[in-house]
Amino acid sequence: MTNAHYDAGEIQDPASRETALFARLRSLLNEAQAGAAALRQQLEGVATDTLVDRAALQRVPVIRKGDLLALQAKNPPFAGLSPVKPGTLKRLLVSPGPIFDPEGRGDDWWGSARALFASGMRKEDIVHNAFSYHLTPGGHMMESGAHALGCAVIPAGVGNTDQQVEAIGVLKPTGYIGTPDFLKILIDRMAATGTASPFRHAVVSGAAFPASLQQEIAGAGIDAYQAYASAELGVAAYETSARSGLVVNEGLIVEIVRPGTDEAAADGEVGEVVVTRLTADYPLLRFGTGDLSRVLPGPSACGRTNMRLAGWMGRADQRTKVKGMFVDPAQIAAIGRKFPMLGRLRLVVSREAEQDVMLLKAEAATSGDGLQAELEAALQAATRMRGTVEIVAPGSLPNDGKVIADERLVA
Repeated sequence: MTNAHYDAGEIQDPASRETALFARLRSLLNEAQAGAAALRQQLEGVATDTLVDRAALQRVPVIRKGDLLALQAKNPPFAGLSPVKPGTLKRLLVSPGPIFDPEGRGDDWWGSARALFASGMRKEDIVHNAFSYHLTPGGHMMESGAHALGCAVIPAGVGNTDQQVEAIGVLKPTGYIGTPDFLKILIDRMAATGTASPFRHAVVSGAAFPASLQQEIAGAGIDAYQAYASAELGVAAYETSARSGLVVNEGLIVEIVRPGTDEAAADGEVGEVVVTRLTADYPLLRFGTGDLSRVLPGPSACGRTNMRLAGWMGRADQRTKVKGMFVDPAQIAAIGRKFPMLGRLRLVVSREAEQDVMLLKAEAATSGDGLQAELEAALQAATRMRGTVEIVAPGSLPNDGKVIADERLVA
């Protein structure tokens, strides 16, 4: 570990990295197939010893995040993608859906330490972790990386803002981990209570981080960096001091494919991010995230030699992340089934006062008898988040098949 890089792996020769990744892939698949039925099915007709490069990898079909719910229902808990017994894992986690996620044993299992290191966090720093620890992976994911660096962690989780500010005032953490929205809430609350902000470094994820919010947080004296992470993959890519895209994490094979296909997109073309995770207890092979991005040309100015992504550029499907939680079209459809008198429904996601907000537009002949309030309660029950409802005239919503409209600007 140096002042500039977490380890020598970040600055290794790209060709050597590629050779090592595919050698590890072949070895891992040979070991894992016997205990992972879904892997065997995914590899049907493809000999593992032929997987020598990215061109060969394209013969393997993509398994997409949107398919996990159905796959896990057929073969619980992990859809036959993990070769180990659930009781041997460190944690069994639950994401909205529900989708079940494993956490294996070992230091920095989620690969978050590199992202925290790139943000400036170091041994003996105190880090305020505001990701949820309740069932979902976020809190544990980032805590493991902080511990790998030798940081002390305040397991703050979400909510209880006044109590969090009180703890911050006493414990004075220099690092923050969480959504950018909640960091702004903490900054505003500290200002309102006269609490001096001790934060100097931040890693933010799980929500949009537009330029306006970046400027506001920088103005508060906080050097904030973005991380691209998911419950299945851990930290897949992270921002560095170069401030030019997100560097792909070590131990992953990342591809950009044409949405809805298994085929690689042309260089520089926007497509779906597909990740192969080389982890023995959860070896995801060509996992389609549903997120859109593109590869940036050349190496990073920070000296790291791995592939760079342009960052999050939208969704290949309509599944949308709001306040760090995914909202699926199936959740909106379920609301429609509870209220058969409604016409089309459309969930509009936007930003107000640097926060994600949801507005459900519902076609109905009348808005009487408390329908709006009932729909707002149904929306909160379905998504675990509050939103507002607007009753619109029948036939006024477009007939384009869109259930979720993300109107947030991408910086």
